[in-house]
Amino acid sequence: MANTHLSQATLSEHNRSRVLHHLYRHGVESRANIAKALDLTPAAITKITAKLLDAGVIEETGDLEGARNRRSIGLHLNTAKFHVASVKFARSLVQINVFDLAGTEIHSEELTSIEHTEIPQTIATIHERLDALLRDDPQIIAIGMAVPGPYLRREGRTAMVSSMQEWRSVNFIDEFSQAFRVPVFMEQDARAGALAYRLFDAAHENRHLAYYLIGEGVGLGVIDHDDTINGELGAATEIGHVSIDMNGRECECGNRGCLERYCSAVAIHDELNARPELVPNSASLTHRKACNALFELANSGNSDAIELVQRIGTYVGYGCVTIINAFNPKRIIIGDIVSGGGELLLSAVQRVVNERVIPELAARTTIMLSELPADATVTGGAAVAIEALLSHPGAFMDDLAS
Repeated sequence: MANTHLSQATLSEHNRSRVLHHLYRHGVESRANIAKALDLTPAAITKITAKLLDAGVIEETGDLEGARNRRSIGLHLNTAKFHVASVKFARSLVQINVFDLAGTEIHSEELTSIEHTEIPQTIATIHERLDALLRDDPQIIAIGMAVPGPYLRREGRTAMVSSMQEWRSVNFIDEFSQAFRVPVFMEQDARAGALAYRLFDAAHENRHLAYYLIGEGVGLGVIDHDDTINGELGAATEIGHVSIDMNGRECECGNRGCLERYCSAVAIHDELNARPELVPNSASLTHRKACNALFELANSGNSDAIELVQRIGTYVGYGCVTIINAFNPKRIIIGDIVSGGGELLLSAVQRVVNERVIPELAARTTIMLSELPADATVTGGAAVAIEALLSHPGAFMDDLAS
């Protein structure tokens, strides 16, 4: 009897999740259309939606015109009623945002210029800021965190953080999972970015995509047949530590010639510091501001800046060659700080891909700069939390109804 009960509970949860995912993707739908789309009986849909209506996750809208001019009541996900907080960890920068369930930004703040010795204080400040947000906004129902890879998801820590190894001492599960009144969900940063595109980018088909994060580090998140590629430890698709030069620059991971050593914001900032004639005050700038200064200089027509941005784009292109050959995505989306190089960077990337990838694969892969209204990794933290609600609504039901 216990097994039967468990099976029924699991099936009910599965069907609730299917209904929520369907409404998230399709907007307003009638009960009859949902039943038809999901191959469920009208009675089952009525029972499922009644519980979701009681919890306030969905709500009824005005009449819809159905078959034979019959009127039916529409249902839609109540995306404005609930909020999620998002935290992006990026070495010397932490961003904390709040979004509604549609991915609309409600609040944004940054902790910037974090030094090696300040990580314990930064963690304490994150606790304080999230506690304050939860106190001030009772609509927040979950927190999503995007953490640098390679992230060992079962252990809860990052195995390698170039240029700021002190982050390795932070166990994100121990530190945050039970710290707040709402559940906390964690994901590798680039994978969170890929999830943001799968959830929020309705303009494209997103079953085969790669989010290529090029910020203070270099990471990759891949979605294949709707699922993320995670690997045994959760550390799959770590393209930043793929070597592009076996005799190249030493990397803190122990390898040589890692991609991250040539095109990350940290690597770009190091080069600008060594070439003060380009950005004279670069040493006093953050990684982001130094890179943005370079991109502005290139856009103004400075030949040395243009040459450097194109060289960075060449390295980024080497990464795209590996992504296409390894994962064959339909789209590669370049995001984070270095995507600020714009079309100048993108043209260099595309040139490398056209030269070095099998033509049939190159022709079927679209490479683009991130177009989400907010940083895809920050939005990705929200996507991780929202996906948890859509996939496991039963875990939230009591809290949502209260």
